[in-house]
Amino acid sequence: MQLCALKTKKQVLTRYVLQKLFGPRVAGLTNDKNILYLDLPSNMVGSFLMGWWGIVFKADISSVSDYLAIGLTTGYLGSLTTFSGWNQKMLDLIVDGHWVLAVLGFLVGLFLAAYSIIFGIETAKGFRWLLTRRNACTGSGTPSSSSNWRVDSFKRHLAVMGVLILMLGLLWGVCGALLREEFSSGNSGAQLWLACFVGPPGVWIRWFLARLNGRGLGRAGSFKWVPFGTLAANVSAACIMAALSTVKKAVNSQTSDTVASGIQLGFLGCLSTVSTFTAEFNAMRESERPWRAYAYALITICISFGLGILIYSVPVWTKGYG
Repeated sequence: MQLCALKTKKQVLTRYVLQKLFGPRVAGLTNDKNILYLDLPSNMVGSFLMGWWGIVFKADISSVSDYLAIGLTTGYLGSLTTFSGWNQKMLDLIVDGHWVLAVLGFLVGLFLAAYSIIFGIETAKGFRWLLTRRNACTGSGTPSSSSNWRVDSFKRHLAVMGVLILMLGLLWGVCGALLREEFSSGNSGAQLWLACFVGPPGVWIRWFLARLNGRGLGRAGSFKWVPFGTLAANVSAACIMAALSTVKKAVNSQTSDTVASGIQLGFLGCLSTVSTFTAEFNAMRESERPWRAYAYALITICISFGLGILIYSVPVWTKGYG
């Protein structure tokens, strides 16, 4: 959990940088007014890396440490991508009357994320083939070197845990100090440091919810193919995201905007995930029943979008929030 928290802070910074890099002020590729939403680059990058670290090289990473594998996939990649931000941008589009763009935004976003993980898997397999061929030519192998780095004893686990707790406390302290300084001066950077501060609880909750995956409903375990843990994380994050967006519209002050935006970027961005969602989508698509992938995607999007309309769009329309 400590490793997930450390990866979360890096993820928040990475997602923030990608938003600014591809946003209207720099590259001008993404913005809030079309189907190429601000979080699209981070969702694509996270899905691509999930193909590397979460699928092809997952066993190799787990051979070093299972916690490292969880930290990279659940912690970093799961938090680098955000479903709640994607859903909220589509809600913003329909509030402005752009229903067709919202539908296209979901279709294009799903296609690009799904193809990103496929591209990641194929390139990772190609890289593995190059490594295998190189090792075969040189007569060298990697088992001995990986076993030396294996965290498989109580002392090693204790040492790693102590270092991670120390680093987490240090980073939390730095984020808290920067947040206090930026917030008191009224700078927009307070959103970023608040996001870094509240991000870890989001990924911890998602990690706990992941235990619901594969269990199904009821004692009979119906619909075991539906990853209810990921579904619950994405839907709940999308609903809270919509509620905070409504609060921002209703209150319309700098303080509420800073706090709400920080929670949205950090806590909710880490609670929801696209990389895990696309990994599950890809696994279902390659199974004997590929229709389940599209049913799962449709269920996730329809529930999140439908509840978002009730929580965010309807109050904005009826109350006339600007």
